Amino acid sequence: MKIGMISFWHVHAKDYAEEARVHPDVEIVAIWDENEECGREEAQMRQVEYINSIDELLNRQEIDAVVVTSPTNRHRELIVKAARAGKHIFTEKVLAATEEEALVILDEVKKAGVKLFVSLPRVYDGYTEAIQQLLASGELGDVTQTRVRLAHNGATADWLPNHFYNKEECEGGALIDLGCHPVYLTKIFHGMPQRVTAQFGYLTKKDVEDQAVVTFGYEDGSYGIAETGFVTAHSPFTIEIHGTKGSVVYGIPDKKLIKKVSDSWDEVAIPANRPSPFSQWIDHIQKDKVTDENLALALDLTVLMEAAYEAEENKSEVLVGGR
Repeated sequence: MKIGMISFWHVHAKDYAEEARVHPDVEIVAIWDENEECGREEAQMRQVEYINSIDELLNRQEIDAVVVTSPTNRHRELIVKAARAGKHIFTEKVLAATEEEALVILDEVKKAGVKLFVSLPRVYDGYTEAIQQLLASGELGDVTQTRVRLAHNGATADWLPNHFYNKEECEGGALIDLGCHPVYLTKIFHGMPQRVTAQFGYLTKKDVEDQAVVTFGYEDGSYGIAETGFVTAHSPFTIEIHGTKGSVVYGIPDKKLIKKVSDSWDEVAIPANRPSPFSQWIDHIQKDKVTDENLALALDLTVLMEAAYEAEENKSEVLVGGR
């Protein structure tokens, strides 16, 4: 399968290029980038062709699929172009900044009959599967609260690229990037909320938020908390699920999953991670499998992100509605 790389703007673009390099059924044959100098450097390093026209790349018949890791504000334009050109598409979260844009993308993909897969990697990690099994078993009772936190020090240690603070390109800051993971995990564990509130922090005085807390309210009176940030040096990735009969905790501070449903905390076995999103995308193309589950979660993520940014901008609670 011959792949075209569309932009190395996102920090994970190099990771996907490496996955493509080592995959036995994939070959990168061309690169385009909105920053020509960056694109040519990547193409030279990988010894592939640089194409300075996105339309020319997409019109190449030998290219079967593309990886879109462009600025977020160009997702709609580039993914729609790729779909209309008949290319399968892999993209970095978020799918889009608004539900309206996401629905346009999904409609074009459906009409074109191509496979679109969005990178939501923590969905496929073993701890996620183990927690889902616990929730399904009823051991924890009815969920009363969830909390998911993922943060790093990219802004304070200055290792994130400067364009990650460009509000126009990113359409947000820490929340729309790193915060995607706590948000979609909350959706998986707790469902789609009715109400959303948000609080942003600007410790480094950049144009976008460098930390954020989002709360989700549910009809049954339970609530979820999603936390993220670019300003914390040693914050472990943590998950807490609390219910009427028990609790389960991951990552406080070690990468262990423990539950308490009686008198003691007991460790829960974590299954192996499922294949990466990139590998799953290739498999879905090769076996002509639908990507509906991935795309439904990507759409829900967009809806929740849009609600969180609206809540922060208006300093008010936003109703999501039943999805």
